[in-house]
Amino acid sequence: MQSLPMATEVLPAELGEAEGCVQCQQGSKLVLFVTGKCHWGCDYCPLSENRRETPDMFANERRCTSWEEVIEEGQAMKATGTGITGGDPMLDLEKTLEAVRQLKAAFGPDHHVHAYTSIPFDPERASDFGAAGLDEIRFHLLDGTTTKYRPTMQACVDAGIEVGVELPCEPDKESQLFALLDDLAEAPVTFLNLNELEITVGNQENMDVRGFNLSGGITAAAEGSAELALRLKEAAQDKPFHLKFCTAKYKDAGQLRNRFKRRGQATLRPYEVLSDDDTVLFGAIPTSLEDATDDMAELQQELGIADGWIRYDAAHQRIELPLSLAEELAEVLEVPVLLVEVHPTHERLEVGMVHLNEHR
Repeated sequence: MQSLPMATEVLPAELGEAEGCVQCQQGSKLVLFVTGKCHWGCDYCPLSENRRETPDMFANERRCTSWEEVIEEGQAMKATGTGITGGDPMLDLEKTLEAVRQLKAAFGPDHHVHAYTSIPFDPERASDFGAAGLDEIRFHLLDGTTTKYRPTMQACVDAGIEVGVELPCEPDKESQLFALLDDLAEAPVTFLNLNELEITVGNQENMDVRGFNLSGGITAAAEGSAELALRLKEAAQDKPFHLKFCTAKYKDAGQLRNRFKRRGQATLRPYEVLSDDDTVLFGAIPTSLEDATDDMAELQQELGIADGWIRYDAAHQRIELPLSLAEELAEVLEVPVLLVEVHPTHERLEVGMVHLNEHR
């Protein structure tokens, strides 16, 4: 039986692994949510309520109203590629097609773009995606077979697009998944990605109905999913496609964290540092807007702080500065001095605040 790597660092690519997966594991893929439209009603869907059926776009965690904002987010993380997801992107086919064009125009032909869909869309539209530069497409098979997808799959291959299948590894679909291995051996696909089934807030009630339990530990993985995936991986060793299994732990603690780390490294302000948990840390002194200019000038003069190493955040009404300086100031100032921790996302969600002196 094969062992399953569970580390959170970037793992070496497997032979035959899809390029979209390689870049995703490195944290270098922008995640572009083009639409929340989806009428398939899959009971394992983990999509959060604020994204279901929404027409809004999200680039990573950033809600976007224009292509310019999408490109800005890609630039902020120095993206080498983009994964287009939803909902089902092909329920807004023209928007998805435009997304491919915009990404290729902004980042160049080497920017790797892959897309997901459950729809065996009109094969004649495959050439449009090929011309736009779509590199890879991943089909989610609603009935567990490739039968109705074959014409669209072949048209995508003919258009120069790499074709694969991506599915959750459902513990109660063992027979169907083993049968799929033989089906895929005759289909125009180069890879099958199996994701460990996850039990989330969005699907917990449905998962309870199907009798799935958490596998234990700190992940949301469903019991039995990983074991089945490993058996399938063994059985697929002689198949003409690559089978990859992505664990819940690695998707959350590996891919997501690598993406956060990459964005953090690319967007750190001079006075900020990246923590061991890939969050952003800096020091802060609460200051009213009317006092900000004088207080900033006094700190710069007294401590010799260069421009760019100190900043006033009007939204939070605080002076931000290096944590090392904040720790020194905490020993002499009577006003509050803080350690602030934020996620390295566009919204810079605040996840921690610690008083460095005795002031409360």
